[in-house]
Amino acid sequence: MCNLYRLTTPTSAIAGMFSAQGGPAPNLAEEIYPGYPGLVVTAGQVQAMSWGFPRAQKSARTGLPIKPRTVNNAREDKLATPFWRDSFMNRRCLIPVGAWAEAQGERGRMTRTWYAVPGDEPFAVAGIWRPTSEWGNAYSMVMVDSCEFMGEVHDRMPTILRRQDWNTWLLGTPENAFALCRVWDGELTMDATAEPWAKGRQHAPGSPTLL
Repeated sequence: MCNLYRLTTPTSAIAGMFSAQGGPAPNLAEEIYPGYPGLVVTAGQVQAMSWGFPRAQKSARTGLPIKPRTVNNAREDKLATPFWRDSFMNRRCLIPVGAWAEAQGERGRMTRTWYAVPGDEPFAVAGIWRPTSEWGNAYSMVMVDSCEFMGEVHDRMPTILRRQDWNTWLLGTPENAFALCRVWDGELTMDATAEPWAKGRQHAPGSPTLL
C-alpha cells in the first residue's frame, strides 16, 4: 500500500510529458502524503487535487460525525463497489510519480524503501478522482498485487501504466481500463534507505487506508 510518494519534476515538464495543459504551477511539496495535494492528469490538464477520498466516520462514544478518514488507495478488485464505482467508470486520471516508498523493518524502527521505474522521467500510476465537499477534488491510487521484486516488503503496489496505455486508462471503456490493472512485469529500481519512515510526516486530515 502506498502512503508516500515523491515528485520533483516541475509542473511545466509534467504537462509536456503528458501532452496536457499545465496552467499555473501549484506550490506542492516534493514528498506527498495522504490528505495533501498532488498532481494528476485528466481531461487534457495537469491539476492539483487532494490525495485521498474522504470516508465519513462517527464517534463510537457519541455517534456524532468526526473527521473523515482519508482513503488514498483503491484495490482493483473493489473498483466495482459503491464507494469507487462511479469514479472508476467516469473519472479516471494519471498520477505522475517519481518514486514511491514502503515501510520496511520492525515496528518503531521502520525505514523508507523507495521503488521506481528505471529512467529519468516520472512514470504514470492509474488513478481515479471525484469532487468532494470536504477537500475539493480528490484522487486515489489504484492498487494491485505486488510483483515478485518487491513482494517481501509489501503485498500490494500501485498500478503502473505503460505510455501506450495512458489513453486507454483515461478514455477507454471500463472493461478495457480494468484490464490494465495487472501486476507490473517491467523493471523496478529499489533504494533501501536508513531514513526513518516517519521522517517529515505531517498530520493529514484523516488516517490513510486502503479500501
